[in-house]
Amino acid sequence: MRPLAAHYDRVQEYPWEIKKELCDAGLMGIWVPEEFGGAGAGVLNLCIVVEELSRACGGVGVLYAVNALGSFPILVAGTDEQKQRFLPSVTSGEKLIAFGLSERDAGSDAGGMTTTAREDGDAYVIDGAKKWTTNGGAADLYTVFAVTDPNSRSRRLSALIVEKGDPGFEFGRVEDKMGIRCVPVVELNFDGCRVPKDRLLGGRPGMGFKHAMMTLDRARPGVAAQAVGLAQGALDYALAYTTRRKQFGQTLTGFQMIQQMLADMATKVEAARQLVYASARMIDAGARDITSGAAKAKLFATNVAMEVTTNAVQLFGGYGYMRDYPVEKFMRDAKITQIYEGTNQIQTLVIARNLIKKASQLDHLAEYMPLPDHENTLANRAEAKPTA
Repeated sequence: MRPLAAHYDRVQEYPWEIKKELCDAGLMGIWVPEEFGGAGAGVLNLCIVVEELSRACGGVGVLYAVNALGSFPILVAGTDEQKQRFLPSVTSGEKLIAFGLSERDAGSDAGGMTTTAREDGDAYVIDGAKKWTTNGGAADLYTVFAVTDPNSRSRRLSALIVEKGDPGFEFGRVEDKMGIRCVPVVELNFDGCRVPKDRLLGGRPGMGFKHAMMTLDRARPGVAAQAVGLAQGALDYALAYTTRRKQFGQTLTGFQMIQQMLADMATKVEAARQLVYASARMIDAGARDITSGAAKAKLFATNVAMEVTTNAVQLFGGYGYMRDYPVEKFMRDAKITQIYEGTNQIQTLVIARNLIKKASQLDHLAEYMPLPDHENTLANRAEAKPTA
């Protein structure tokens, strides 16, 4: 991928030849259970592959990971028939899959979406549009979330599996992006798009919001792994450059300040990697509470990626700012990891609310830290006699 990364970043085209290599290597769909054509390798191995791909090209990393994002709704909520019908073609690489959740006015606020799906005989009819759909246009399958009951708060959304070529389904604007330019981000437009009822995810309406949150919990470690790969790739280039570049009669690594920067970068990359792996292992182990762990991994790793890639550009000096050198691409690719699949501000809220929710489990600590008795304190002050 390294020889091709700059080319596909420049022309902003889908790297079909790299996708073919991934298929030939048997890597597509490794997270899918064996009974549906996958390797049954789980989220941890998904993260390892995403990390290694992103170490060479962040765009290819997300090109691969977004197939997990698109297929997780089917894995966590699909009927057996839906899993057998759609997953094998994804795991073989025959078909790509994408995830249609965000809208122009409904990004972090997924519950605020306006795309609708109404029942009409043996089908649902979808009207509306989706924004920021990674792999849009390249993908053959789409898990699309829409409002099926506008009068409900808890059961407002449902998910449907839409196929490229369904009547009324068209692709809109292709975004011109700062980074991850080799993978398309496209608008999805639905104008009376008829989808058979057997493609309603799970066969039950009203479960869409739950399915979306379950999906993001499992997909966020993949974004975090992309961030780790980007950070490691930038660190690799920075180390190779600073050990060769000479200033003031010595290599850059002869200066203690440079050594400190490299040491801090390496430490943070490894800390991020272990946090990502830990969150992935929790998911694979079937832990009940995976939300906070996935959010911590995503928050920390993506912040590290932005810091490390920016420092790599700094270590290259003026050369780092030029397109002739690869580190500026790593920095551009890293930025989106702090934004998609839940901004880092949202991850902070998720982590904080999870902590507060569990605070009652710490009631036994009260005997070691009694709260101030404000009433007695005020009374004592009132009774205290003024001193001369």
